[in-house]
Amino acid sequence: MAALAPGTVANLGPGFDVLGLAIEGLGDVVIAEKSVEPGVRLTSIEGDDGRLPRETSANTAGIAAAAVLRLSGLDIGVELSLKKGLPLCSGLGSSASSAVAAAFAVNRLIGNPLRKSELIGPCLEAEERVSGRHADNVAPALLGGLVLVRSVDPPDLIRLPLPPDLTIVLATPDFELPTREARAVLPDTVPLTTMVSQSAQIASLVSACYSGDLSLLSRCLLDPVVTPVRAPLIPGADAAMQAALGAGALGSSISGAGPSIFALCRSERSAQAAAQVMVAAFQDAGLAASIHLSQVNCPGVRVVDPEATGFPR
Repeated sequence: MAALAPGTVANLGPGFDVLGLAIEGLGDVVIAEKSVEPGVRLTSIEGDDGRLPRETSANTAGIAAAAVLRLSGLDIGVELSLKKGLPLCSGLGSSASSAVAAAFAVNRLIGNPLRKSELIGPCLEAEERVSGRHADNVAPALLGGLVLVRSVDPPDLIRLPLPPDLTIVLATPDFELPTREARAVLPDTVPLTTMVSQSAQIASLVSACYSGDLSLLSRCLLDPVVTPVRAPLIPGADAAMQAALGAGALGSSISGAGPSIFALCRSERSAQAAAQVMVAAFQDAGLAASIHLSQVNCPGVRVVDPEATGFPR
C-alpha cells in the first residue's frame, strides 16, 4: 500500500499555527507492507541524503504508523519505505508529510479501521516529537485545501473555501532553517494592539475566502507578530516578499517556519512574474532559489501506484 501526502504552506500570513494550505506537485511517499515480526520497522529512506533517523521512534513516519496500530488495537508487523519528495528544513511541512503518508498507508493496509479525521491524532503525536504539537501542516496534508485549526486538543478542523484560479508561488532558497531555531525567536508575549490586529487579519482572511473578495484577501495577508522576527533569519526574505508584491502578488510571507517564501497570486501568469523577481531577490542576497507553482485547492493524502514511486521492489 503506497500513499502520497502533499507538502504544505503553514501560517499563510497571519494564521500562525492555525492555517495551512496543501500544495500540488511536492510531497512524500510511504509504502506500507505487512511483515511477520510485530511492530513497525522503517526499512528504507530515499531522498534525505542519509540525514533522517532510521529508528521508528525518532522518525515521524514510524511514530505515526505505530500510533495508528496502537489506536486500532492491532499487534501486527508493518514495514515502511519512505521516499522524501520534500526538502528538509524548508518550511514546506516535510515532517508532517511523512507522518500523514505513513498513517494513511498503514490504515489502508489494515482495512481502514480509522476514519480519515481520526488519523490526525497519530500525526499530531509524530509532529509533537520533532517540532511541537501543532496541526497547521498535518491537517492540510491529510484533508487537502486550506484548513483552519480551531483546536488541537481535541482536534477541530475546518476546511475553508478558496477563490478559483489562485496560484501560489513557493521560492525556496538554498538555505536551511530548522523549525526549532525559527520557533526560538518567537516572542513570549505580544502587545494587546498587535493581538487585535492579528485577529482582524485572520477574521478578514476567512471572510475573503467565503466571499471570493481578492481585494480583501490582499489586504489581510499580513503578519505583525511572527514574520518580522523570522524574516531576519533568512537572507533575502524581506526583499523577496517586497519584490513579489511589486510584481502584483496579492500577498507574500514566510511558508511555515521558513526559509521558503510564498506569494499568493491571481493567476499563473501573475505567479510567473512574481517567481522571477523572488529568485532575483535571493540571488542578490547570495542565495540560489528553486521555484514551485501550485494551484491552491489541492487534494490531501491519497493512494498512489507503488510501481510509480521509484522504489525498488
